[in-house]
Amino acid sequence: MIYSNVFLTVKDEADVEKVRELLIQQGTLSKQEPGCARFEVYHSKSAPTFFLLIERWETQEDLDRHREAKAFVEIYQPLVLPLVDRVPHASDLVF
Repeated sequence: MIYSNVFLTVKDEADVEKVRELLIQQGTLSKQEPGCARFEVYHSKSAPTFFLLIERWETQEDLDRHREAKAFVEIYQPLVLPLVDRVPHASDLVF
C-alpha cells in the first residue's frame, strides 16, 4: 500500500474557492482510477487557505498511473499547482 499526504496552502486567499472546486473535481476523478483505495480532500476550518489531500494507492504502479491520468494532468498540474504551495509527505502507516 502507498500512503501519500499532501499539504496545500493557497497563495492568494481570493483563490480558495476556486482551488476547493478544482480539488473536488480532481478527487471525484481520482477515486474512479484503478488502485485508488482512498482519496480525500480536507479544507481546514482554522486556516482557510490550507487543504490536505489524503491518498492511498494499492501499488506504486497505480500511483504512477494516477500521475498520468486526467485528474492529475488536466486539473491538478495545470490549474491547482500554480495557485498553491505544495508539501508532499509520503508516509508509512503506523497504526
